[in-house]
Amino acid sequence: MAPADRLPHEKGFHVSWDQIHRDARALSWRLDGKGPEEGGHWRAVVAITRGGLVPAMIVARELDIRVIDTISVKSYSHQSQSEARVTKSPQDALMGDGSGILVIDDLVDSGKTLELVRRLYPKAHFATVYAKPHGKPQVDTWVTEVSQDTWIFFPWDMALQYVQPYRGTD
Repeated sequence: MAPADRLPHEKGFHVSWDQIHRDARALSWRLDGKGPEEGGHWRAVVAITRGGLVPAMIVARELDIRVIDTISVKSYSHQSQSEARVTKSPQDALMGDGSGILVIDDLVDSGKTLELVRRLYPKAHFATVYAKPHGKPQVDTWVTEVSQDTWIFFPWDMALQYVQPYRGTD
């Protein structure tokens, strides 16, 4: 099958548990000392669920942030994207306008999820492990950029099995 004949999700970037751990630690290093609190600390981490849970936990551990909350935003059903909507909000008393809050997600794709959360908490700092070009304007810090037509397969979405070679059949 020629590359032009592939479906968009067949241009896959497979991320292992080790890779997401390394990349989330790299995100931590980029964020270290950049918070607005005394000493460059952050008041809290807010994970965008579900994808942001694992990197948020790693960032919180690496930066010794003990206050962690979540915001649930649904914008995907399987591999199709729809209008983003909040299904669970973090504590109002914690969030305010977002100042001192580190909002973490695994990936920014179109940017619609982060755009929605940014409208709610405009002074928060938005960080993702991976970023696609269309969503990059919504992110303050990221680790790895991938092309817009790449589908990222996270370890929590995969099982080990045989895969056809990209070109050819041998």
